[in-house]
Amino acid sequence: MNNPLLIPFGTAPFEQIKNDHFKPAFLKALKDAKEEIKSISENPEPPTFENTLVALDFAGQHLDRISSLFFNLNSAETNDEIQKIAQEVSPLLSEFSNDIILNEALFQRIKTVFEQREGLQLSEEQKTLLNKRYKSFSRNGANLNEEDKSRLREIDKKLAQLNLKFGENVLAETNKFEMLLTEEDQLSGLPEGVKEAAAQLAKSKGREGWLITLDYPSYIPFMKYAENRELRKELSIAFGSKGFHKDELDNQENVLKIVKLRHERARLLGYDTHAHFVLEERMAETPQRVIDFLDELLEKAKPAAQEEFEELSRFAKKTDGVDQLESWDSAYYSEKLKQERFSLDDEKLKPYFKLENVIAGVFKVAEKLFGLHFKEVHEIEKYHEEVKTYEVYDRSNHLVSLFYADFHPRPGKRGGAWMTSYKAQYIRDGKNSRPHISNVCNFTKPTETKPSLLTFNEVTTLFHEFGHALHGMLANTNYPSLSGTSVYWDFVELPSQIMENCCYEQESLSLFAHHYETGELIPMELVEKIKASATFQQGMATMRQLGFALLDMAWHGNDPSDIDTVKDYETHAFKSTRLFPEIPQTCMSTAFAHIFQGGYSSGYYSYKWAEVLDADAFAYFKEYGIFDKKVAEKFKDNVLSKGGTEDPMTLYKRFRGAEPRIEPLLERAGLSKRTAQ
Repeated sequence: MNNPLLIPFGTAPFEQIKNDHFKPAFLKALKDAKEEIKSISENPEPPTFENTLVALDFAGQHLDRISSLFFNLNSAETNDEIQKIAQEVSPLLSEFSNDIILNEALFQRIKTVFEQREGLQLSEEQKTLLNKRYKSFSRNGANLNEEDKSRLREIDKKLAQLNLKFGENVLAETNKFEMLLTEEDQLSGLPEGVKEAAAQLAKSKGREGWLITLDYPSYIPFMKYAENRELRKELSIAFGSKGFHKDELDNQENVLKIVKLRHERARLLGYDTHAHFVLEERMAETPQRVIDFLDELLEKAKPAAQEEFEELSRFAKKTDGVDQLESWDSAYYSEKLKQERFSLDDEKLKPYFKLENVIAGVFKVAEKLFGLHFKEVHEIEKYHEEVKTYEVYDRSNHLVSLFYADFHPRPGKRGGAWMTSYKAQYIRDGKNSRPHISNVCNFTKPTETKPSLLTFNEVTTLFHEFGHALHGMLANTNYPSLSGTSVYWDFVELPSQIMENCCYEQESLSLFAHHYETGELIPMELVEKIKASATFQQGMATMRQLGFALLDMAWHGNDPSDIDTVKDYETHAFKSTRLFPEIPQTCMSTAFAHIFQGGYSSGYYSYKWAEVLDADAFAYFKEYGIFDKKVAEKFKDNVLSKGGTEDPMTLYKRFRGAEPRIEPLLERAGLSKRTAQ
């Protein structure tokens, strides 16, 4: 069989790959990677930084390329066959990872170099690589006895399968639910574009009427505009009960197994909890510091949130006689109240945010800040016809990166938005090998009569994910494991959230916010309203994020051995942040992919942590003008290009001149004024 994955490749050969290519490619790449590891661990020469640490960092590169390609497809363009392969190869990859970590001879070579480090005259980046690698071995079982090493292997194998199964169930639940509307009055309140998209979706599936799904571009507008409260309730409960139906897609048992195995793993390695294990390698350092941080924000946000909730309740009562505000009322009445207060309606804004214009705008922002320019190319192979591909160049016309962009929902694509990499950046033998970066989103699709017009929230999401992409594109490090977004997870959100800030600034909006029909620039009046509305219900929004972070810490910062009911435990965790009445049919945890499928376990707090960083950093940009080249260059040189080569606080202080303060975040969110009252 001619297998395009069995030979080294430049750009991913998507259009040549068949599903049955993957497993043979994984098996061959695993075999080769094991040989590379063996040659390092059995090298008869005395261990040195080059023949041990550098060799290890570049070992298994072909396997890494295949893995990144495959698992990105499993998120963006999956099917039953790919999911089955994922279940088969994940334990093999987990076992290989453990083979490395638990390789006694390899660890002894690393340990020898580590103990000689003071006399080696290493650069900061080399010191970081050595420290990181030594700790990764010691933190993951290298010092365990054989019995405990064997148990660690079992745990990691089970966790790899459980994490995959969790995500597959959430995707299947999302795809399974359909709400077919057949009466025109059921659509009352929905904008014409939303109705047209729903009709088009129904038609594409051979149905008559209007089809509403749990994909964000369908779900969010319905919850925001549909006047029919019962239908909002039905959709809200469907969305909130994913993985919570006691059927073959139920995730309750998966949640309990995952948290208990993670806890057992942490205890095996000498840590009190999974959170203690994770946070040792984060800026926050300890669970207590995270809890203190969340509690400080909760103290500031809770009075504002309760005040906003009461105001919204009064508004719903006055508007429609609603006696008890429920969670399925939140988006609907918040939108109405926002329109009343600011005369700002997403539907009025959307014509100014044609997807193609926003893409051109975010590229222009990157050009003004960092001297990048983007050239769309059509020769690069894609995994789906909707994917766009670009070459990215710097001011000297040197290739910086390849960039893939995939913007619309499909049945084989999981929900949400993310940045990923198909190839890391690194420098070897004097050659700077440039990265291949991708953004994947789920934005409103074009209809037969309208292009893809984004909500303002979708605009900020695009800028957010593009910030992650810049972190990957502008990487300039020697070693792949320290490149791009390979940083502490509570630091990784800084570039993305810095970019979000641009969406609220006139200088940035003027680059792309033009009416898709008339070409008219977004009126200053609307820009001012966008800025004024940025603090609207920030107390409630902050409470929601704090609730998710506290739920994460509840699952991972405690001994879960005695937990037998997911829903009860979650209800207790949400107690301090709950505003709306509890809904017995729903459960957040069973679809909380960030912490049970993605890499955010014990790390969801990092979104708020990074907001402290980005608010403080963006205040610096605004002080000199958001497109000031000196500030942008400092950010590129000290944050974006450095990856994980140094401690993140060291990098931040080098850029900013001081540690971040919480005050700019409170001020931006409008919480400082209310706190002071």
